[in-house]
Amino acid sequence: MRSLLFVSTAIAAVALANPAFAQETDTTTATTDDDVGIGAIVVTAQKRAENIQDVPIAISAVSSEFLESRGITAIDDLGSIAPNVKIERAPSNKTISQIAIRGSVTINPAVTWEPAVGLYLDGVYIAKAQGSIFDVADLERVEVLRGPQGTLYGRNALAGAVNLVPRKPSGELRLVAEATYGNYDYWKGRAVVDLPAMGPLALKFSGQIQKRDGFIDLVPNPYPQQAFLAGPVLYDDTNDLDGRSFVAQARLQPEGSVLTVDYMFDYSKFDQRPDFAQLVRINRNGDPRDIFDPNSPGYAFGGAFFPIGLFENPDRQETGSVDGVLYERSRTYGHALTLTADLDAVTLKSISAYRNLRWSDLIDLDGSPLPVAATGRETRFHSYSQELQATGSAIDDRLNYVVGLFYYKEKAETDGPQSFFGGGSAFQSDYGSHTEAYAAYAQADFKITEQLKLTLGGRFTHEKKDIRRFLQILADPSLPAAILPLTAIDIPYGGVPDAKYNNFSPAATLSYEATPDVNLYARFARGFKSGGFNGETNTIAAPTADCPSGALELCDPYDAEKVDSYEVGVKTRLFDRKLIFNVAGFWDEHKDIQLSIFTAAGAASSIVRNAAAARIRGLEFEAIFRPSDAITINGSLAYLDADYKRFVEFGTDVSDNRAFPHTPKYTAALGADWRIVEGNWGKLNLVGDLNHVSKYYTFPYALVTPTPSDQNANNTRSDGRTIVNASLRLSEVPVGGGQAEVSLWARNITKEDSPSNFIDFGPGFGGLTVGYFPDPRTYGLTVGFRY
Repeated sequence: MRSLLFVSTAIAAVALANPAFAQETDTTTATTDDDVGIGAIVVTAQKRAENIQDVPIAISAVSSEFLESRGITAIDDLGSIAPNVKIERAPSNKTISQIAIRGSVTINPAVTWEPAVGLYLDGVYIAKAQGSIFDVADLERVEVLRGPQGTLYGRNALAGAVNLVPRKPSGELRLVAEATYGNYDYWKGRAVVDLPAMGPLALKFSGQIQKRDGFIDLVPNPYPQQAFLAGPVLYDDTNDLDGRSFVAQARLQPEGSVLTVDYMFDYSKFDQRPDFAQLVRINRNGDPRDIFDPNSPGYAFGGAFFPIGLFENPDRQETGSVDGVLYERSRTYGHALTLTADLDAVTLKSISAYRNLRWSDLIDLDGSPLPVAATGRETRFHSYSQELQATGSAIDDRLNYVVGLFYYKEKAETDGPQSFFGGGSAFQSDYGSHTEAYAAYAQADFKITEQLKLTLGGRFTHEKKDIRRFLQILADPSLPAAILPLTAIDIPYGGVPDAKYNNFSPAATLSYEATPDVNLYARFARGFKSGGFNGETNTIAAPTADCPSGALELCDPYDAEKVDSYEVGVKTRLFDRKLIFNVAGFWDEHKDIQLSIFTAAGAASSIVRNAAAARIRGLEFEAIFRPSDAITINGSLAYLDADYKRFVEFGTDVSDNRAFPHTPKYTAALGADWRIVEGNWGKLNLVGDLNHVSKYYTFPYALVTPTPSDQNANNTRSDGRTIVNASLRLSEVPVGGGQAEVSLWARNITKEDSPSNFIDFGPGFGGLTVGYFPDPRTYGLTVGFRY
């Protein structure tokens, strides 16, 4: 690590000592004179600025204009931004993301789990799903790379990568101020201040504050006679919003130097109540009464006194009753220092970053005012990363290359109080881990001819992890009270051997420029998602020579998940470049798929299996059409076919009877931006978007089960959804030397009300299943000023 810091400092020293004549690449505008029609869309997905149509991978990008016209500042608002991409909020939480690309997803949001999609903020790795939904008030663009990106992005880019790229300080005065008001008493204030350059220094500040009442009104227990053990309702509503974010950026470009120094500080904080866990199903086992399932072990733990079935409702509710304290709090911040030295033939870059997260929640998981299931988590996380890059060209610009080193270190811990059946069953479930990773990577493009290009790359990663696990039974009616203080599992860091992983992820691409507007490519790439320990394990046995702690799943950590991906594609610009039309087809071979199976046995826990191998294949179509300067139409369509080749459970291959989670067969999107009229008074645009996701399963459970009480995948299948959003925007209205704008907007116009996510507690907990619904129809008015 010290050597990396030394090299980082050396880059700055060399850069300051050399005069600069190189021109800075502007990634916000077209970079060629012959771009007409739609023009160039420039991305930095391969660590250098390129026209998106020249990048031989499946990649989608949206600009700042697209984002601002739709009020997008966080990833959960992106919808179906790209084919075969689905972004959800994790069950019960509003600041945890669940990103699925091409059938790969991480379901479990626990901080010891790794995501399947790499998330990056201005080149800095966002390592965990917890706290990954945060606001950035002034984004330049969002890039979505589909398919494994193991070579350039490394660990946990198994399914792809999402790059959030903030707009850099320009050194020119720019002011943006917006105020929004909408239904549910929603209001938001957003501001951007880009200051004039002060010599070599440019500064920019941006941020926003937003608040909203909850979507679910909370009412007193409607069944006081039957549900007499219900607790009081402490709030007026839940599913509310209360967040604020701030970004400070600085760019230093000393005169006469090749060095550019970029610093960014980002801060985001939410203090709100969680999504409503609506009770959509329980097991009744032929009993017409509303009591907790008498065949369930939970019945003996006090469930006999809880008529929870009174609150069962599969249709979206606008009111609910829950007991206890509710909150979800997330505070994230990060520092990032990027040094870039342009030395003519080679560009050196150092990215140093530190991120810190404090996250906690306390949630009612049974959807009723009865004290059946309440859990909480308090997470502490911090990470440090250091990346060094060298990019350049050689052999008369026929060879372009990028080489780099990467170092990453993190500490993640969660404490989890859990209470069931009025405290008759209670646990303290804590876990934590350290991770340290090193990587070296290289990629080179070589022009065999002016039209044919070969790209080869590879990345070697070494990492190690440890684990801490503490589980104490605080209450259990099946155990004598005298022994309860002794019923604890306490495995400290170092209590089991470290998990160590080595991985080499190669990639090879052959691309052919048939014409200046038609590019074809064929690609092979390997990706991997890091293995690790199941910090939530309750599987404990007597110590052995191989497992001195007796924690079986901790002595035998799960393996890394790997995928070999084969992809072909064609990228075209047609009709005088008024139409961009891209097609990609892929065939992915997965092995050692990490499956988290939620059991709710004892403490609310999961088991982890490297149970499956699978074949996932699909087709993806994307188009942007600008028939005139007044209208732009964008659309995408994707098909996904996933099939388990092997799924071993308790020694038996059950691959024909297991569901693929979060893998809709079809996703589609259609958007339009129509400039209705324009004059010296401004312009009026109508913007509309339709996003469709077909039905999908949310857990890898059995499709056919021996009894209806078992965890059946069909019980937690989403019917999919079609979300329609629209806005009418009056902009560029001259006011006092600046420009004003007014926007009327509406989201989920058709009031889509099919659940998007679930939690199934299984037969051990009476088949209690809760559902989570998309936000209802919202609408409002935004007024802004720009200078």
